[in-house]
Amino acid sequence: MTEILTPKLVSVIAEGYAPARLKADMLSGLTVAIVALPLSMAIAIASGVTPDRGLYTAIVGGFLVSALGGSRFQVGGPAGAFIVLVAATVSRHGVEGLLLATLLSGVMLALAGYLRLGKYIKLIPYPVTVGFTAGIAVIIFASQIGELFGLRLEGGEPGPILEKLAALWEARPTFNPAALGVAGLTVAVILLLRRFRPAWPNLLIGVAAASLATALLALPADTIGSRFGGIPRGLPVPSLPSFSPELVLAVLPDAVAFTLLGAIESLLSAVVADGMTGRRHRSSMELIAQGAANIGSALFGGICVTGTIARTATNVRSGATSPISGMLHSAFLLAFMLIAAPLASYIPLAALAGVLAVVSFNMVERPAIAALVRSSRGDAVILAVTFLLVVFRDLTEGIVVGFLIGAVLFIDRMGKAVNIREENVPRAVRAIEDASEDSGLPERPLVADDPDTVIYRISGVFFFGAAASVGAVLDRIADQRRNFVLDCSEVPFLDSTAASIVEGLARKAERSGVRIFIAGLRPDMRRLLEAHDIHAPRVTFAATTEEAMAAIAAA
Repeated sequence: MTEILTPKLVSVIAEGYAPARLKADMLSGLTVAIVALPLSMAIAIASGVTPDRGLYTAIVGGFLVSALGGSRFQVGGPAGAFIVLVAATVSRHGVEGLLLATLLSGVMLALAGYLRLGKYIKLIPYPVTVGFTAGIAVIIFASQIGELFGLRLEGGEPGPILEKLAALWEARPTFNPAALGVAGLTVAVILLLRRFRPAWPNLLIGVAAASLATALLALPADTIGSRFGGIPRGLPVPSLPSFSPELVLAVLPDAVAFTLLGAIESLLSAVVADGMTGRRHRSSMELIAQGAANIGSALFGGICVTGTIARTATNVRSGATSPISGMLHSAFLLAFMLIAAPLASYIPLAALAGVLAVVSFNMVERPAIAALVRSSRGDAVILAVTFLLVVFRDLTEGIVVGFLIGAVLFIDRMGKAVNIREENVPRAVRAIEDASEDSGLPERPLVADDPDTVIYRISGVFFFGAAASVGAVLDRIADQRRNFVLDCSEVPFLDSTAASIVEGLARKAERSGVRIFIAGLRPDMRRLLEAHDIHAPRVTFAATTEEAMAAIAAA
């Protein structure tokens, strides 16, 4: 328990932290900070808040995720997956409501970690994660269309995607070619650098090139300075968000949604890091760290924090060796704010929209979608339903419904995997005869000649999903023989529904004068059956089928 709730930073320090590792972590931390700088501001703006709040999130939340987390390589900050939820919360409850929801989410995440619930959160089916990620990508891109084309919408941009697209179409007369040119330049630079200079910080260079072009050519495109007045040089004084019982109840559903998505996103990111490095993260400690990071972010005016796959993967590829890399990434971001905050005023909003357009395109896991569609009709249904609900209804609803469909399909598949078959009685009894000859015991009469003895073997998990099919077979054959042997040696687990089926079989056999033998049960399964009043003389338990057949032969 102690190790599970120990931050990886403690383990790294205990191993011995050499200067060479610090140098590697400094380089990787700087690389991630360069990636995170424009991305954090872009995500904040798309979420309906000012760009400085995205930087507060990356600095404070990112530092706590790395310092307290259960992964050596996890990097935290604002995530594109939260844009939809954060924007909706801001529109309903304002920034103060968002900060309170983030704080409550942090408390919930920390509690989930202390209760070690991380192992259950990771049970979300893969088609659900692929579907909701693709759905979020579509919503993020749709939210940036206005900035990409420089459209001006009277009365703000609607939330639902169909209404949003209709409003954008109505605003087409306000199209600004300069904004589209700036966004196109940003995307082109990012893609070209990714293709020919993959080691270069393509996001930052793309935004810098667009900003330089906008300033030199005096293009009529909105910038951070013209829209928000720039960003401050440093962090604000921490303070508690506005609090009242009414506001807590109002933002509680948003906090629950933040908690669910944050847990899924962060643990998925940690799993990706494990796959890239061969390490294993501590999921419970990771959730505690995410909780502390969200609480810290809310106190400093930031938005939701989670472990991010893109920044974590960049951290690993850049040669990080420990959580200190993620902590240094936050320190570098703070240094950028202190030194270069005035330059952020020149960044065009269309350039940041171009960054998010690239991010949303990369979020769609096209090979995974193709594989799921090809592999199984059920997985394709889960994927499609999750995607459509996320895009057209609600993110949380998409995850919950996708999970439920996945659970039902899994139950159906497991139920079909259970097999019940009749065993060859002569062969089973011949084994008894041979065993008695080898042991020097007198031969017993062969029960193989007795048509009143039958053996049925169940293989697979005997649970409520298979109870109907197995129960139908047992009910059909139980009253046809005088001796009935039920071999459960290949049953790894049975539940109360299965025990109820066996209890009904025993009750019917008792009325018909049929002797029931149950062989091969594990001790825990036998205790479950006994709790359902299945014991001698109603049934006879045997360690093996051979032992049951010997008891029949001796009778």
